[in-house]
Amino acid sequence: MDVALGGTFDPVHDGHRRLFDRAFELGDVTVGLTSDDLAPKTRHVERHVRPYDQRKEALETELEPIAEEYDREFEIRPLEDPTGIATEPQFDYLVVSPETRDGGERINELRRERGHEPLEVVVVPHVEAEDGDVISSTRIVQGEIDEHGNVLEGDTDEVRTDDGPDGSSESMEN
Repeated sequence: MDVALGGTFDPVHDGHRRLFDRAFELGDVTVGLTSDDLAPKTRHVERHVRPYDQRKEALETELEPIAEEYDREFEIRPLEDPTGIATEPQFDYLVVSPETRDGGERINELRRERGHEPLEVVVVPHVEAEDGDVISSTRIVQGEIDEHGNVLEGDTDEVRTDDGPDGSSESMEN
């Protein structure tokens, strides 16, 4: 089975990792990574997004061990428009987060118009941070939480690292 997944993924966090795991459970994965032109247009809050090449490299690093664990293949392709790759006929599934479910329905409308079978849209629930709010890249960039949803307290120059053998976090001054 072929699975489509799309996003900006900057920075990658545990919510994204849940999407990746579900996608690889279903089949081989093609990730549409937003282009430098599209990425700012998909933001609800204006913020810095790293260039495509840097995001692609970080995403490859994240996906390689997951693909290996599931014995699957993956490909990362530029996403130039919001409906992007998922309108192509080869895909069986589209993995989305709750806020992008409507985009999945729009993709299926386009697929039907083009004579393609609709995708099975698989909605993966959000991952909550320790404060009960959703983990998001914007919250990470703003210094509220780390990629695992740990709340960052105090000086925003402080960075959490997961160096402990038990996965515990340690704080480190920049």
